[in-house]
Amino acid sequence: MSTKAEYKNLLPNAKNIIAVASGKGGVGKSTIAANLAVAISKLGYSVGLLDADIYGPSIPKIFDTGLKDTVIENKRLIPIEKYGVKTLSIGNLLEPGKAAIWRGPLIHSALTQMISDTEWGELDYFILDLPPGTGDVQLSIAQSLKITGIIAVSTPQELSLIDVVKAIDMFEKVMVPIIGIVENMSYFVCDSCKKKHFIFGDSQVVKYAEEAHIDLLAQIPIEKEMMNSAEIGEPYAINDKDQVYENMAVKVINAVNK
Repeated sequence: MSTKAEYKNLLPNAKNIIAVASGKGGVGKSTIAANLAVAISKLGYSVGLLDADIYGPSIPKIFDTGLKDTVIENKRLIPIEKYGVKTLSIGNLLEPGKAAIWRGPLIHSALTQMISDTEWGELDYFILDLPPGTGDVQLSIAQSLKITGIIAVSTPQELSLIDVVKAIDMFEKVMVPIIGIVENMSYFVCDSCKKKHFIFGDSQVVKYAEEAHIDLLAQIPIEKEMMNSAEIGEPYAINDKDQVYENMAVKVINAVNK
């Protein structure tokens, strides 16, 4: 049974709010969210990126930011602007290596503050890197923001897709639109033969997208440069030699405009 979320409109100055979700961790959701934000910014839009994963924040590592970069003015947080994107994460507010050992109400309060007590300014796109799963954070976000749509991230295997389908089902039940699905770690290109190798076998994501009539936004390859870019704090989309993230960003923008 579908239930429309009661929006609190915590971010009225964002024209479009896109949440990047997954059913389980380890599928590269944060990498997709970060590179999508950079790619949209490169197309000339103002972009904000909130790391909503309180227990496992990854955005500070991907953008090479930390507590030292955090600024508070007039009791309001100033997002950290880098590579054309305004970012904020709980990882920018805690000492490195310190865990956020919090229950649900504290997490909800922290997210509310990072959304409404931060000087995001006028934004064309606000990207949310959600934690994996279908729990309190996802429901709180759905009730706190008028989400334009969801981008689901999966790897090719059915084991990953099973949980992604559950996440999509949850958002459909609270009447949040699904923009599309991204298949990460889709294949790798051999240095010797230059052919695509689908090491996880036939893609279950492509099959599911066709059957569910959900747009397949991108198939992201396994590439050493992509891994290294996250490790050194320079998102791959900054250069994006294959235009994989730029093409995905264009598809997302077109979907939103529809």
